[in-house]
Amino acid sequence: MGFRTIAVVMFDEIPLFEASVPIAVFGERRAGAPEFDVRAVSAEGGPVRTDAGIALSAPYGLDAVDEADLVIVPTWRHPLDRPPADDALKALREAHHRGATVVGLCLGTFVLAAAGLLDGRPAATHWRYAPLLASRYPTINVEPDVLYVDEGDVLTSAGSAGGIDLCLHLVRRTYGHRVANDIARSMVVPPHRAGGQAQYIDHPVPLPETGDPLGETLEWALRNLDRELTVDTLSSHAMMSRRTFDRRFRQATGTTPTQWLLHQRVLHAQRLLETTADPVELVARRSGFASAVALRPHFRRQLGVSPTTYRQSFGPT
Repeated sequence: MGFRTIAVVMFDEIPLFEASVPIAVFGERRAGAPEFDVRAVSAEGGPVRTDAGIALSAPYGLDAVDEADLVIVPTWRHPLDRPPADDALKALREAHHRGATVVGLCLGTFVLAAAGLLDGRPAATHWRYAPLLASRYPTINVEPDVLYVDEGDVLTSAGSAGGIDLCLHLVRRTYGHRVANDIARSMVVPPHRAGGQAQYIDHPVPLPETGDPLGETLEWALRNLDRELTVDTLSSHAMMSRRTFDRRFRQATGTTPTQWLLHQRVLHAQRLLETTADPVELVARRSGFASAVALRPHFRRQLGVSPTTYRQSFGPT
């Protein structure tokens, strides 16, 4: 289901950059993109004063949360502070209960945790405060090494840039790669440092650097996904032993070469389904799968739908 009305719930003494992230992604009118109704909400009434002393005039109160399809808490003043007031937490719980998607960016995860929306779920927050989140809310499965966690109706992200990744991911999963890429291009940020759908947790992929054999190998692999690529092939290209390559790869990406390759193949198939009229069988082979039958379960596992259904929603007209 799409979303158009977005409530950005801000608290006093929050960092300015994090507060601006969802407004930067959803607030600007862009050709070809949906027109989102972004409502800046003062959770505590009156102007919102940032940690730099800048006063922001938020024209909406907590009642705007009642009408939103998407509710975003961009951050929190400090995780050691006492939780937000009960009326703010109640508004978040009621929004979730009626079916709105609720998001916590960076330290906003602590607000969702205080509202009880993360009990029994995996969640992400800034790596520096991940141990504190785990100790304060032991029922939450804290993922300290990921950019964001998508649980479908509740999503959380890591630090400042992770909030951008998560907002672009929300656009991508709802409106497709093309719209998300257009927004990323206008913001001059990477369109897809991370991705996936409900229940999928992704890791950042390092950008290739001159003289960095691992980064150059990842770039080469992305250009050759239609080939038969194995971990031995990649380690040989990087001129490393298999053991050294595995260790370096996990340190850089937080995942294994096999998992990374599989995810990149599905992403490539996703783009081909959006931008070409190639039969699904050909899309599968161009993405490195032996057949459409081999592609289908991996595609469904990551995106929740079959390749054919995805094309019907996001493919070229």
